[in-house]
Amino acid sequence: MTVPGLRDANDIVACAHNRCAYISNSSHKSIHKIALSGDTTTQWPVNDEPHGLSLSLTHGVLVTCGDVRKIKEFSTDGQLLREVVLPDELASPFHSVQLSSGEFIVCHGGNAYPIHRVCLVSSDGQVVKSFGGPVGLNNQKMNLPVCLAVDENESVFVADMNNRRVMLLSPSLTFVRQVVAPVQLTGRPRAVHLDVNHILYVADDRQVAVFSV
Repeated sequence: MTVPGLRDANDIVACAHNRCAYISNSSHKSIHKIALSGDTTTQWPVNDEPHGLSLSLTHGVLVTCGDVRKIKEFSTDGQLLREVVLPDELASPFHSVQLSSGEFIVCHGGNAYPIHRVCLVSSDGQVVKSFGGPVGLNNQKMNLPVCLAVDENESVFVADMNNRRVMLLSPSLTFVRQVVAPVQLTGRPRAVHLDVNHILYVADDRQVAVFSV
């Protein structure tokens, strides 16, 4: 499968409802849509640098734009539906996932920022509660949380990249356990995906590791 014009892909998400996949292109500040039947591709502008991708409750695509602290929601044909502006305290957001309530789980904190957290954010962008704080390695801290996956109970799996692990948080954002330990990976986890059978896929620097959770 060839995606014309694709460079510097940051993330990918597939939508079973619309039978397509979306890829974020940071170089061109755009989203590529690939039809999974026929391999046709389209592209639309985001106008800000796109990072993490996820699906909205209405089967659109949510694009987290870290440079401007926004979550942009697009329809499946690339129409901008809304923008959720995040507060300044959510410096460098990487990924967001929409919950059944319409709220969002957002992970944030780049290498240039001392605070790294996973936050519950209201539908209008306000922080409701958070987990984490100053960079660290214990069970209450993280070092570069970059990607999220949420199960049917809205428990949260977090790729804690620089700590080389995957953490599980409760729906109320309290620590539950370490799901994937550093010794189980060949590199730093950059993306996580949880399927309907509770199989967790973890992409690190070198491979994709598969775990039953």
